[in-house]
Amino acid sequence: MEFKSSPHAPKCIDADFSKGRLAALCAWMAVLIFLFGAAVPAQTRMAQATAEPPAAAPAAHRFTDEIGRRVDVPMDVKRIVSLAPNLTEIVFALGEGDHLAGDTDFCDYPPEATQKPRVGGPVNPNLEQIVALTPGLVLATKSINRRETVEALAHLGLPVYVTDPHSVDEMITSVERLGRILHAEKTAVPLVEDLRARLSDLDRRLAGTVPRRVLFVVWTDPLISIGRDTFIADALRRAGARSVVDTTAEWPRVSLEEIVRLQPEFVVFASAHAGDTQHDIDALRSRPGWRELDALRHGHIVVISDAINRPAPRMVDAIEQLARALHSESFVSRDRQSRRAPHVTEETCACAR
Repeated sequence: MEFKSSPHAPKCIDADFSKGRLAALCAWMAVLIFLFGAAVPAQTRMAQATAEPPAAAPAAHRFTDEIGRRVDVPMDVKRIVSLAPNLTEIVFALGEGDHLAGDTDFCDYPPEATQKPRVGGPVNPNLEQIVALTPGLVLATKSINRRETVEALAHLGLPVYVTDPHSVDEMITSVERLGRILHAEKTAVPLVEDLRARLSDLDRRLAGTVPRRVLFVVWTDPLISIGRDTFIADALRRAGARSVVDTTAEWPRVSLEEIVRLQPEFVVFASAHAGDTQHDIDALRSRPGWRELDALRHGHIVVISDAINRPAPRMVDAIEQLARALHSESFVSRDRQSRRAPHVTEETCACAR
């Protein structure tokens, strides 16, 4: 079992950029670089020394998680600890928020998630605190949690189910599997059906359209984008877009000079509040290199929900927003026929034209 973290993980060092717009991304990726060097073994030993001996294990179902580990999950999970923001979102989307006993410092959606007991950051959570919450199940994800954390918790007798989605479809499959594990099929089945139906509708609308060439900006200084095998790249494809950055690196640091040479049709940002980014975008227009991008000069800038950064159900909302912004002509005629307005708001999706 090998958990990966990118050597090019972004750093929160661009003082000119809005903290609000980047907060969700810090929660998802930048924490890797901030906390990666933290010492896990010492904390593990302390948790082992202070943890109470586990009680007799209740009847359990055996599942194979998404990295091939066998996990015995109690048949009736009463208490869950989530170690990643996207997993917290999924738990709430499945209607199991009342069973969430704890989550991380970066779990901020829905708002109720911020009221749960905190167990620290995703990379180096407090193992003692997790044990003290007596969870029947701990949820982790390979892309952000560390192998040492999963192994330490398993050694302490806690079942840890690890997800590993690399595409939009795999995100939906993760939701479906967690629905079965948590016995939340009544919520999971219609949720999954709705997500797949919305994506199918997008496929029909965008059939025959030429994908827009875009630069998806993860960080501005240094300029960091996405690799072709990430779930965000797949989300772009589902929205009728194609990243001009073509690399196997997950979070590549790219040359602004190369982006100027490639001249993307649109520059795409993700933000919790689109209105907060206009000042930042205006500042970029005056910077060397950035002002040479035709997309910025012509106002071909799209700001979508930061939900695109997390493999959870809200990602489909962001995909729909991006598709409408890039291919508005594919929506106007059908929306008129059905007499319903496009579901885009100023706060969640904006084109600065």
